[in-house]
Amino acid sequence: MTTDCVRQYAGLSKRWATEDPKRGRLWLRAVPGTVPMMDFLSESVVGLAQQVRQGEVAAAAEVMDHALQRIAVLNPSINAFVALDEARARAGAAAVDEAVSAGRDPGPLAGIPLGVKDLEDASGFVTTHGSPAFAGREPATEESALVARLVAAGCVVVGKTNTPELGWKAATDNPVFGSTCNPWNLGHTPGGSSGGSAAAVSAGMVPLATGSDGGGSIRIPSACCGLSGMKPSLGRVPSGGRSAPDWHELSTKGPIARRISDVAAALSVVVGPDPTDLRSLPRPEASWTDALEDARPPQRVAWSPTLGYAEVDKEVLSICQRAVELMSSLGAEIVEVDTVFDQDPVDEWLTLSGVYNARTYADVRTTPAYELSDPVLRMIIDQAQSTSAIELVEAEDLSYALNYRLFDLFRDVRLLLTPTTAAAAPVRSLDGAGLINGAEDINWVKFTYPFNMTRSPAATVCAGLTGTGIPVGLQLIGPQHGDLVVLRSAAALEQAIGFDTSPPLSAG
Repeated sequence: MTTDCVRQYAGLSKRWATEDPKRGRLWLRAVPGTVPMMDFLSESVVGLAQQVRQGEVAAAAEVMDHALQRIAVLNPSINAFVALDEARARAGAAAVDEAVSAGRDPGPLAGIPLGVKDLEDASGFVTTHGSPAFAGREPATEESALVARLVAAGCVVVGKTNTPELGWKAATDNPVFGSTCNPWNLGHTPGGSSGGSAAAVSAGMVPLATGSDGGGSIRIPSACCGLSGMKPSLGRVPSGGRSAPDWHELSTKGPIARRISDVAAALSVVVGPDPTDLRSLPRPEASWTDALEDARPPQRVAWSPTLGYAEVDKEVLSICQRAVELMSSLGAEIVEVDTVFDQDPVDEWLTLSGVYNARTYADVRTTPAYELSDPVLRMIIDQAQSTSAIELVEAEDLSYALNYRLFDLFRDVRLLLTPTTAAAAPVRSLDGAGLINGAEDINWVKFTYPFNMTRSPAATVCAGLTGTGIPVGLQLIGPQHGDLVVLRSAAALEQAIGFDTSPPLSAG
């Protein structure tokens, strides 16, 4: 971070800002006689909200000030946020403070600044989907179910975060807003498709953001940005509303935060049925936050380094194996499984996602805006026009078969571990490809999409950093609707690893 940037931050915050030469990140110390400034890189979502609710050190207005200051300084380099409404954000924070002053409880997430992924609606913002075809549409007049529940719990929407067009790939760039950078190294991608949200949280712009995961889009960017993330079981977080969800059988929504305890706190206010969502599940009886008080892995855990088909970068594999050894030290018996699936289901996943995207663009393909879309996305959508109904159902049949294999596996173990990705977050110049043992591979995310097809709950925990300082994630997969098993295990492993390094926010 440059000296000019530090000075800009100091001027915005009216406090002293200093660059930490050892950790390469900005830290703040208060002017004598003033209140110390909160830091989203160390404060928890739960802790911040509790301070706001109790009228303690941090009022919602000050929390929002900090978020807007961080965005003003860091977003020009990272490009995580693509739309902001500062006036509405400040007004929302003021309303939270007024509720507290009047003795009303604004909710368990009171005053938490929220970034919203630009694939879902937030009232007053255009939902562009990262697409030239949608960028000129009118602002949304309603919130998505996920955003509405977070706002009802006290969150205040700050703006929209970047995503690849239609959320179709694992690198975050699009023809409308350009590329988002990874806070750990600006030359690398933050992953995708929730890359804007993950980058914003990782950089400390906001403590919480929304994501969606149809092929790994919460887990991949969380792993790439050093976060703990979770894809709940399909139906846990509803996708209700006036329109059917874009990716019917694959995608589930959820929050993105730095650590699993904050993910659980946000999930606890958004899970539960919605009568407009055909796939929504009943609200679980157990408390998702209380479950973390018993944070421990199950007795038997499977570890599959390749799932049976995936080549993995040697450094990534080594980092993940060390994390697996830590899981063993927590009391879990580790059972290594060479083959979980007999084949890579990428073709069937592409069949499903291609048809879903083709349906989304059904009215767009005949417009001039279609020619401005990502050329690879256009190719996938064009090919999907010839997909037959039988081929679509056969892809769904494979999803059933994959889940049956997991059913068989989970009769012997209660949790499955894999690398989250086969390579660390790639450099952006590779245009979406990753490096696996020095060779370019466009499919460096081989471990995530099978568990969208099976609808399984799956989380990622930061297992460590590569030699060049890029985060690596370990993935934890549970049985059908075994979300709490995944949460407890992820919390236990996260605590054992003790990863607390912050990103340098500078190009390496």
